[in-house]
Amino acid sequence: MISTEQVNAIVSKIEALGVDETTVSALRQEYQPIHFTYCMDDDLPNNTPVIEQKDFNIYLIDGREHCLCLTNDYDVATGIVIAEIIAD
Repeated sequence: MISTEQVNAIVSKIEALGVDETTVSALRQEYQPIHFTYCMDDDLPNNTPVIEQKDFNIYLIDGREHCLCLTNDYDVATGIVIAEIIAD
């Protein structure tokens, strides 16, 4: 389970530090045992983020089964995808 408060704090940190591998690495250290994935937002077509920002979107991962999948349910979320948006 990941709380909305945790996600909001993570969003604030990303806004302050920027979207890059260094930030994701820092988040991995601070928010263990949450699993973090970093990718480009266009790698996740046809999915709805739980939080949309100008430079990035946040998606939740459900890792309860053998295969990971995206979810909008904070109660079953085990990880977070930080998806960077690159302007065209």
